[in-house]
Amino acid sequence: MNFLTSLVKYIMLSSPYLLFGFLASGIIRVLLTNKQVQDTLGKNNFSSILKASLIGIPLPLCSCAVIPTAVTIRKSGAGTGATSSFLISTPESGVDSISVTYALMDLPMTILRPIAAFVSAFFAGTLQYLFNNVDYVEDVEQQKTCCKKNKNESVNNKSMSEFISRVFNFSFIEIMDDIAIWLSIGIIAGAGIDYLVPPNLFAEFNGIMAKLVIVVAAVPMYICASATTPMAASLVIKGMAPGTALILLLLGPATNISNLLILQKYIGKKGIILNLVAIVIVTLIFSFSVDYLYSYFNLLIDFTIGHDEHLHQHGYSMVQKISSLIFVLLLLRSLIVGKLLPILFKK
Repeated sequence: MNFLTSLVKYIMLSSPYLLFGFLASGIIRVLLTNKQVQDTLGKNNFSSILKASLIGIPLPLCSCAVIPTAVTIRKSGAGTGATSSFLISTPESGVDSISVTYALMDLPMTILRPIAAFVSAFFAGTLQYLFNNVDYVEDVEQQKTCCKKNKNESVNNKSMSEFISRVFNFSFIEIMDDIAIWLSIGIIAGAGIDYLVPPNLFAEFNGIMAKLVIVVAAVPMYICASATTPMAASLVIKGMAPGTALILLLLGPATNISNLLILQKYIGKKGIILNLVAIVIVTLIFSFSVDYLYSYFNLLIDFTIGHDEHLHQHGYSMVQKISSLIFVLLLLRSLIVGKLLPILFKK
């Protein structure tokens, strides 16, 4: 097997689930307007924290795209608790990342990943509610983000054709434009690990020190939830414990230096510290718990991405081939039209 074979495998296996995840994300995003989110979460109470933790799980917003929505929620009256819960659960999980987790990993990880995202978000929001009820004073300008501002207006009284058009535009243009670079890096990195790294290389890299190393590396970095999945799947196939890989899945999307600097203006330095503490503590608890569950129930590391023999015998289905073609075309459009051309023709 060469690198190209590994790359094709990752694209073939993940494309149908990514496209489904993007479509479901588009439907959710168009139906659930920003105003509805603001009205639901725009209060400083314990109920808003719970709702923010739950609403953020399926929403298709990456770590940078979530900032404008969270700031708007904060300005509309939400406390630091609900704001922080939304900021954590949303980038850590999403319909697209849940779908690709199932495509490349297994059912237990697909279930445990959003549960861990919810718990970390709820715990962080609770800490904020108890220890950081700082008032928000609007004295700073809206910060720019790395993603496009989403025009998420109400779909009431809109025709079905317009609704479908907006869903497809958000699902396959806006989302892809937002994550194209990092998703490409994630898939290429996953294929690279699959091809270059010897089997069981990370078998000994699973103790407490290994987990702490991943924590230190993942906190400042930025990578979207879908992009971390092929990397984490490849690391587990090469011997890393699922619990250790879960740290990358949770911390990579939820934290990064640039967003922390922006958010301190809205929830304060104390709020940033509380969020980091909550995320790290919950992530480590789930990391050890996942490893324990796999060991206690004798769960095999039966990740889909590791089924090379099955793929060699049966090949890829027509659905996978068509989905891969569509996915690659959409990805190339975003990379060329959405990223490269604006740079080349920037005035």
